[in-house]
Amino acid sequence: IGKLKDKIAENHFKVITTKCAAKPGLTGSFGMYLEGVWYRLEYDGPMKNLPGVDGLDVNILMTELISPLLGIRDPRTDSRIEFVGGARGLGELEKRVDSGDWDIAFVLYPISPHELMEVADKNQIMPPKTTWFEPKLLDGLVSLVLD
Repeated sequence: IGKLKDKIAENHFKVITTKCAAKPGLTGSFGMYLEGVWYRLEYDGPMKNLPGVDGLDVNILMTELISPLLGIRDPRTDSRIEFVGGARGLGELEKRVDSGDWDIAFVLYPISPHELMEVADKNQIMPPKTTWFEPKLLDGLVSLVLD
């Protein structure tokens, strides 16, 4: 654990041990659950405040931590990375790590409507799973034919 925490710190993250689940309260802050302990990661590197997709927390986490330190290059195709929707809560992440199914879990602050609009205005594509919004709208309940 110490070696990984040192490497994370070298990649512009401040690593802070917390007593409870580290749910991020703002952009640039991440929760990390590893071997039964929650950590708060605070990013202060060169990608902070970049416009569009480049400055999104999910891109920062992939570029600065997951890809270089865990060797996961493509979250769409790599079987070593999975997504858990926010409605299942932090307990689901703890359960998967504590069971041994996963080694580590990360929690990100939700993308804001402003960030989403900025990416759209730049004609960029959102990274995988960043457009997962909850609660889901009921679909197909009512239909209206427009002629």
